[in-house]
Amino acid sequence: MTDQTEQHATSAAPAASSATQSSTKVLGLGPKDFKLMFLVVVLTMAAPFLLNPFPEGSAMAQFNAGYPDLMQRFVIFGIFAIGFNILFGLTGYLSFGHAAFLGVGSYAGIWMMKLLTMNVIPAIVVSVAVAGVFALIVGYISLRRSGIYFSILTLAFAQMSYSLAYSVLTPITGGETGLQPKVADPRILDGALEAGASPRANLFGLEMGAGFEWQVGNWLFTFNAGYYVAAVVMLVAFYLSIRIFRSPFGMMLRAVKSNQQRLSYTGLSPKPYTLAAFVISGMYAGLAGGLLVAMDTQVGAERMFWTASGEVVLMTILGGAGTLIGPVLGAGLIKYMENILSKINKDILHEWFFFLPDGFENLMVELVYPFIGKGWHLTLGIIFMLVVIFLPGGLVEGGQKIAGMFKRGKDADASKTTPAE
Repeated sequence: MTDQTEQHATSAAPAASSATQSSTKVLGLGPKDFKLMFLVVVLTMAAPFLLNPFPEGSAMAQFNAGYPDLMQRFVIFGIFAIGFNILFGLTGYLSFGHAAFLGVGSYAGIWMMKLLTMNVIPAIVVSVAVAGVFALIVGYISLRRSGIYFSILTLAFAQMSYSLAYSVLTPITGGETGLQPKVADPRILDGALEAGASPRANLFGLEMGAGFEWQVGNWLFTFNAGYYVAAVVMLVAFYLSIRIFRSPFGMMLRAVKSNQQRLSYTGLSPKPYTLAAFVISGMYAGLAGGLLVAMDTQVGAERMFWTASGEVVLMTILGGAGTLIGPVLGAGLIKYMENILSKINKDILHEWFFFLPDGFENLMVELVYPFIGKGWHLTLGIIFMLVVIFLPGGLVEGGQKIAGMFKRGKDADASKTTPAE
């Protein structure tokens, strides 16, 4: 009887342990994931404050990034990179054609605004659906190969899509000039516009361009409706990516990345899992495309060019492929450099180095200028090279190393102050 009781207690222990672990989850997230999600929510909501650290009119104000258009791009391209990371970070399949899904989603969204309504909800939903269908077709064909052959196939599809949009399907895409809503568009769910009014993207009447400014001393903070709509969508997308990463489906994708052949030996075919990951990734790209249309109601074929596909690869690797927050950090870094660093010109450099003698001032300007302004890509290339060599895990690995250094320092201080027993 005693043996049976012990066995029952032993078998009940793991069940109680698993029940305790599941009860500690909030919204299906473990403690670490919930803390990360909470941190992202706080940073996203407080972005107008965090991205404007310098007072207006100061010499450093040019480094402020808290204006609506750039903040919107931070979160939208964050979504784009999160989706790409689900494919590349989990399965190891490197796609050079994700710009095609971004562009297809944008075109689907703009046609909803031209035919149905300027409300952004139908545009975003249709963008995700159409991009998902297109990703299913492209993925079904491309995933017949792996490695570099898969990458080349996706690149070929993207370039074909770009060529079709630019010069062949011009009645649908607008060709070189692109598409934007016009007063004469039917928009069957919207009422007639007032005289002289132009169609504007909105969320049940709240225009995406609406907002207000808050002056606090010498600081000016801008709050924009479009940014917060995109930010909420990004938070939902980020939450879903966490659930995917922690799910059995995510574990299967990691198995595909670690050893696809061994997985096949177990009797499981990796193709359905990789195709599902490809479609989900394409839907994320379509979501980003739909949001781009919602924030800026015009679409051009350049969104499907191969450089846009390469950009999302850089974002993911810079931030940390296979990590949760890394792609968002990488997207933020690249968009910051593209919009802030690229605006610095020689006049600004002369203001920076005015305290030096004339000869040294001109020398410093000539030395620094090739790395900023139009040469910001050179700086990005150097950063990318350094990250790949010294931080293969991206910015996330760099943050972990810095945190580890502080932790070791605290442990060392604690060991010095704690008396030996």
